[in-house]
Amino acid sequence: MIRRLVTFSLAAATLAASGAWAQEASAVGVWKTIDDETGKPKSLVRISENNGELRGKIEKLFRDASEDQNPKCDKCEGALKDQPILGMTIITGMKKDGSEYNGGQILDPANGKVYRSKMSVTDGGKKLDVRGYIGVPLLGRTQTWLRAE
Repeated sequence: MIRRLVTFSLAAATLAASGAWAQEASAVGVWKTIDDETGKPKSLVRISENNGELRGKIEKLFRDASEDQNPKCDKCEGALKDQPILGMTIITGMKKDGSEYNGGQILDPANGKVYRSKMSVTDGGKKLDVRGYIGVPLLGRTQTWLRAE
């Protein structure tokens, strides 16, 4: 009886551990963006999922006291022209594709340009590699965002 209980307990623990290993870290959450030039935090972006599509919205800006605390996207075009950057949706259309997220777009409020994008979660869910590109992924750049939660 005890042998069966021990065997059952070991089997249950093994199944539970393999299930935890099988779970991948998700891009959903709050991410701290880092300025490429200064290495300082630039913003917090909340990525959420709705019907299998990821969207990212700027939730907080880290700005010096001498800077405008509520900047507008003066270089954006269309409906986003002169809209507040805080609260702006900058990531749209990202969908899970194997271990990456693809098929979406990312807006760079600094220059108003929209790029094709792909993302991958790394370092056990602590980092998010976000690549913006024109045409093919080879023609772009990658930023590493840090999980803020």
